[in-house]
Amino acid sequence: MNTPSTQSENQQAHSKPAGIQRWAPRVLWAVSIATTIYMTVLLTSRAPVAISAAFDPKENFGIKEEVVPQLEITPEAAASVSLPPLQQISKTDEIVRVVEPKTTVPERSRDRVEVYTIEQGDAIFGIAGKYKLKPETVLWANYDTLNDDPHSIAPGMRLYIPPVDGILYQWKEDDTLDKVATKYYVDPMDIVSWPGNKLDMTNPQITPGSFVMIPGGFREMQQWVVPTIWRANAGANKTVAGGCEIPANGYVGSGGFIWPANNHFLSGNDYWSGHLAIDIAAGTGAPVYAADSGVVVYAAGSSGGYGNMVMIDHGNGYHTLYAHLDTISVYCGQNVMQGNLIGLAGSTGNSTGSHLHFEIRQNGGFINPWYVLP
Repeated sequence: MNTPSTQSENQQAHSKPAGIQRWAPRVLWAVSIATTIYMTVLLTSRAPVAISAAFDPKENFGIKEEVVPQLEITPEAAASVSLPPLQQISKTDEIVRVVEPKTTVPERSRDRVEVYTIEQGDAIFGIAGKYKLKPETVLWANYDTLNDDPHSIAPGMRLYIPPVDGILYQWKEDDTLDKVATKYYVDPMDIVSWPGNKLDMTNPQITPGSFVMIPGGFREMQQWVVPTIWRANAGANKTVAGGCEIPANGYVGSGGFIWPANNHFLSGNDYWSGHLAIDIAAGTGAPVYAADSGVVVYAAGSSGGYGNMVMIDHGNGYHTLYAHLDTISVYCGQNVMQGNLIGLAGSTGNSTGSHLHFEIRQNGGFINPWYVLP
């Protein structure tokens, strides 16, 4: 059993370690902080020197330092020093950016008349196609020059090109809107409302002598063609083209046609109301053949722009005509078989380039050769 004195001694013995335990950690923290501060200051002030000494490349990698003598360079010597050649950097790895400007031009309808100068090889059909017009429109707009004859063009000639299909009309002194509209089968408002005419819709006034566009207007075409020449037994005069005797009988065609030239494509006008034929591509001197069997009823030069021409009566209601020939190889009254040589292609008459003008007529009327050619 512990006595009071004994308990007092025990408390004193235990109180001393508790005090030490309470203060010891604080002292250790203070010492650690002080040591850390001291080491930091020391390393900061001496680290560059230590690192430099520890990692000297001359010592650590066995590199010996050579003493290079110093040269004194004078201005004269510097001027004579040659530079090494400039090395071009390869462009294989470069990114090249190609400039592609926007060049697309929007299509806008024309509202003004243009002037076109005829060039060698031109045809009304082709010119109209360039301007997206019907060939009749171009022919009608140039009546004073062409008189509705598409063959009468020549290099250097200047033609009016209307902006749209229809009639380009020069207003006359006694003209009225109703009168002109009726003549060309349109409504008067078609003339007034067309923007290119620039008319006041409330009070349209047109000065005599000025040109107006009649969009959609049309008229009859004056035809400039060689008349059909018949065999004698058809009632035609036996004496044609200056004494040419046409026999009353002869070869008769089969009614089936072959191409009269080696080429089977066009070079110039197609078949349309102002050109009742097709222009077949054929260079000067190219052979021209009879499209079917028959009798030659014309073989000579001709008027009307056809130049040297051959016409064959096939005895069955059909006629074929071959124009602008350079050379004629048959004579009037001669019997020819289908495929026989009748001449050489050329550019005689009203022509801007060598080709074969080829017509087919049936009972005196014109038919489109495309309907019967293979």
